[in-house]
Amino acid sequence: MTYPGYEREQQLIELLGSIHRGWRYEARDVPGLPRWWAHRYQPVTPAQHAAGARDVVARTSVYRLAEALGLQDEITDTIRN
Repeated sequence: MTYPGYEREQQLIELLGSIHRGWRYEARDVPGLPRWWAHRYQPVTPAQHAAGARDVVARTSVYRLAEALGLQDEITDTIRN
């Protein structure tokens, strides 16, 4: 499947994979759901979860996903236990 901006999105997902290595990425084409999903390889701890960390993050664009992953990594880096 290709559409305007497809190649750019794929490049950005590859870049995200090199920056945020603890995540697996997938695109979903389901009406009513976000397009881009990231799933952690390692689940968060209860303390990280209480601070706002999630095992799955979904956003409507690669750019929003990148922003959300930055926040998620910040939470888990701050709370290590």
